[in-house]
Amino acid sequence: MTNSTASTATPPQFATLKRRLLCMVYEAVLLFGIFFCAGLIFDVSTQKLDPTIAHNARQAYLFIVVGIYFTYFWGRKGQTLAMQTWRIQLVSANRKPLTLKQTWLRYCACWMWFVPAWVVNYAFGIQHWGSIIVLLVGMAAWALTIKLDKNGQFLHDKWAGTELITIPKTRQQIEFE
Repeated sequence: MTNSTASTATPPQFATLKRRLLCMVYEAVLLFGIFFCAGLIFDVSTQKLDPTIAHNARQAYLFIVVGIYFTYFWGRKGQTLAMQTWRIQLVSANRKPLTLKQTWLRYCACWMWFVPAWVVNYAFGIQHWGSIIVLLVGMAAWALTIKLDKNGQFLHDKWAGTELITIPKTRQQIEFE
């Protein structure tokens, strides 16, 4: 006799907005170290460059380094260290293995959290505290894109064909509590 519940796959539990935002805060702390180390390597190796060229090259270099960090870990296990801590995993919406194209598309599209604020700040010459307010308003607006999807996925996840799911606690984690 077979157990019918054992053969039925349980649908994934999609990560909540709160869990995602807390994970993003932790990810930002971890990225500080990556930015620092990568920036130091770049600055030491490009001391003789014209400052304007060096600034733009540094931005491009850091964009690529951070992109490699995210796409490597997303492509490997679907999780960065922060995502492991918060038990969030990036999966393909069709449940096939993530492709390099999907991870890079998601990484580039994730910058939509910041791009609108940069455009508004540049277009209207907003500086200092005003630019921070514009950034926070833009981020809040982007966070609301989660309401546009029946599974509660951000717009950049829809574009990349990915979803963020919550991984259930392991038996060890439950016993530890």
